[in-house]
Amino acid sequence: DICDHLLAAEQKTYYNTLLALRGFCSLHAHDHQQALQDFQKVIEHDSPHPNSCIKALCGRGLIRISGGSQYLTALDYITACQLKAEETIFTIKSYVPWNQRGLLLKVLQEEGQKMLQKKRYPGGSSVCGQKKKQGCLDFLTEGRDAPGVYQLASLLVELDASDEASQILCADAMYQTGCVEAAHKLLLLSLSRNPQSSPILARLALLQLKKGFTYDGNQLLKKVIRIGDTSCLLPIMDIFKDEDRRLMQTHCHFRALTILKDGQGDAATKEAIAYLSVAIIAAGGYAEDCLLIRARCYGRLGQKKTAIFDLNAILKEDPGNVQALSGRGFIYLALKQQKEAVQDLLSALKVEAGVVVPAILSLKHEAQGLITQWLLQHGRTALTELIASKDLSKEETSRDLLVIAKALIQICRGAQYHIFYADILIASGRYEEALQHLQEAFGHSPADDFASARLTLLQLRRRRNVAMATHSFSILAKRDENELRFLLNFVDTKQQQHLCQVAAQEGNMLIKGCHYEKALGYYTLAVLTSQDNPRYLRHRAACLMHLKQYDQALRDMEKVIQKHGCNSLKTRVEDHCSKGHLLLSVAEEEAAVKQYIEALRLDEPVALCSIMKSPGSEILTRTFHKMAQHHFERQHYEEAWKITDYGLKIHENTELKKLKTRLKREASSCSIH
Repeated sequence: DICDHLLAAEQKTYYNTLLALRGFCSLHAHDHQQALQDFQKVIEHDSPHPNSCIKALCGRGLIRISGGSQYLTALDYITACQLKAEETIFTIKSYVPWNQRGLLLKVLQEEGQKMLQKKRYPGGSSVCGQKKKQGCLDFLTEGRDAPGVYQLASLLVELDASDEASQILCADAMYQTGCVEAAHKLLLLSLSRNPQSSPILARLALLQLKKGFTYDGNQLLKKVIRIGDTSCLLPIMDIFKDEDRRLMQTHCHFRALTILKDGQGDAATKEAIAYLSVAIIAAGGYAEDCLLIRARCYGRLGQKKTAIFDLNAILKEDPGNVQALSGRGFIYLALKQQKEAVQDLLSALKVEAGVVVPAILSLKHEAQGLITQWLLQHGRTALTELIASKDLSKEETSRDLLVIAKALIQICRGAQYHIFYADILIASGRYEEALQHLQEAFGHSPADDFASARLTLLQLRRRRNVAMATHSFSILAKRDENELRFLLNFVDTKQQQHLCQVAAQEGNMLIKGCHYEKALGYYTLAVLTSQDNPRYLRHRAACLMHLKQYDQALRDMEKVIQKHGCNSLKTRVEDHCSKGHLLLSVAEEEAAVKQYIEALRLDEPVALCSIMKSPGSEILTRTFHKMAQHHFERQHYEEAWKITDYGLKIHENTELKKLKTRLKREASSCSIH
């Protein structure tokens, strides 16, 4: 009320002073709108009074805190300091209540730090672009640089000389204004009060390195690392100048390399990781060489997931980085993640195989073996899919496969890798290159059956020597049927038909001479080239049965029976009997009985004739009796009767007759009840 009365007087003595006082009165009464109006009048006055203007700026700054405009608060207090620092201190101590002063100091510290770090609130940038009014606002443009922050920090130190954050802010502002010695002295003073303060130690380390005192700087860095608070460097790096950050990065990088070279064990590795982390922070979060070395260090310590994190950071910036790709591939190898390991190693090989292959060769023998196994497996699968799709024009896939094959040959000169390389050339239609490579790797008459089959394939395309091809393919058929199936993709239909005929003839001749092992290879070739013709499947099943390979023979007979569409009745009956005989050989008696019953149902005379040849009627009826007895004991009378009835058709077995009588008795008993 006093201020209102004096301001209403005709004589405008101390007008600005009264407005500032009334503004603070309104502020304390929580009337922020009236307070802001009074402060604005003082600040925008044509002839501003410095002391009154300082009070208005301090008051407006307080109001802006409650409005969430902390950046503008800092600008107001910087402007006030530039006008008259002593008056600003007096105003804060006299007009700002104790319960608001702590918040004010914290806001000013944080905003001062952000200004030095070149960070701004969105609101701040919009204010900067506004046209300033005349008067005290002219000083706002001077508060956005280090000198302004220095004045603000000096104010904070005067208000609380024991506050470490204010002293650090002051030292940072000094550093940015080029007063390195002054900043150094202030930091030393602060360190004497708190010798374990990581933020102070880190700043002192930088200043010592900047002055050329490498040993002292390194000792300070060691203390920071020992304390374990390297994260304090993150905000500092936004304050350091570029050349000083590079100095810190270079020092830490070479220090880590020295530790790794001279030291041993986990302790040295962990210390190197700490120095590398500082170097990475100094580089702004990305330093390719440091990230690579740190990833290797994490790998040594068994921290594989952390190592992948570093390598991912490199690949995010440089997706084709060979060392990062191969390094991540090796870690996935250790984690037994096959798909990811192969993908990364293949990507690296495509970029620069000359770097990746020596890296693989530097690994332990076991790791090399696993890599080559996975790469070959991936390559084989991709090649098979490429051929199955009938789209051999996919140049990119073919190039990738050639990259894998060439790398495999360099890593381990095994026969399978040369063969894989030849297969890719054949699939690409480069037959002459494939032939030349096989002859260079294995000679003109290779002892390896897989290589020999490929040479035969290529020669078949040139000379059409079917007899020689049939012999070579039959040998491969015994070794690996899938390999032969793969090679036949490159033989045209007409040639396959010719191969089938020759193979069947050879097989028939060999089986007559009881050379079942050799005949098996020819019949397998006939089966594959005829797309599972039942005739050749039956011949092969007979061979397999003689060789006691009953499971494979059963699979062949299953295929035969599935194709029973247009076969004669006699053939179908004999097939069921053959399958029944095979099932008996593997002790599948119930399934065998079902096959013989089906044969008897289709044509009893033909079935009985076949049974007489093998396994014989008496032997088979004993099996029928055993299965019928089994169902009888389980009270499956209908099934038992059926088996008994068909069994008696094969042979008048005494035990079967007795069982039939018992079944009749049980049936009549059921009827009475």
